[in-house]
Amino acid sequence: MSPTRPPSESARRSSLFGRARGNFLAGLIVVAPIGMTVWLIWTLIGWVDGFVLPLVPRQFRPEQYIGINLRGVGVIFFLFFTILIGWMAKGFVGRQLIRAGESIVDRMPFVRSVYGGAKQIAETVFADSANNFDRAVLIEYPRRGAWAIAFVSTPAKGEVAQKHVEGGGADDPLLSIFVPTTPNPTSGFLLFLAQSEVVDLDMSVEDAAKLVISAGLVYPNGKDALPEPDLRAAE
Repeated sequence: MSPTRPPSESARRSSLFGRARGNFLAGLIVVAPIGMTVWLIWTLIGWVDGFVLPLVPRQFRPEQYIGINLRGVGVIFFLFFTILIGWMAKGFVGRQLIRAGESIVDRMPFVRSVYGGAKQIAETVFADSANNFDRAVLIEYPRRGAWAIAFVSTPAKGEVAQKHVEGGGADDPLLSIFVPTTPNPTSGFLLFLAQSEVVDLDMSVEDAAKLVISAGLVYPNGKDALPEPDLRAAE
């Protein structure tokens, strides 16, 4: 029986390179999400500072007293200003001023369209949860046998609901259904479907949105999700 030969120098180098490559990929899995998150937050703070600080009088900026430019000061001013405006808007005087301003905007053809669209988007995104989507459902879309995640907005109202009742659907209420697109759930399609045509999901609207955004890779509460990346697999 011949003695075992020691590994050659090239084999040892290849093994060392393989371990280094595996460690690098494992570290990249950990570092990349953290780095992207920090970069995005840092960039957003800088953008807000660049927009807000030129509007703040110099005597109110802290760099005038401490000698350094603190990143994030503009965000603090923005939060304080927004809270103050919200507090004023809830009062009687604030509501009257808003109504007067909107009545002026309604007389401006182009400005009216821009303001109306921006207001609808803001009310949809930042409204209380009671005014958001009711629940997540499954519907057969875009054809029979193909299923899609959708969100129930509200029961159909007005002429749409009335026509449905007149057509014999009084016992099967009509729902306003929003079908989001992947990976951008803010765009999609509005459908009107009877209650019997939707399948209610136990997952929350937030979990369903994550599932849509991730193209099916992130499931709610980790159930049936892809396994956690094996940091040793890259070795």
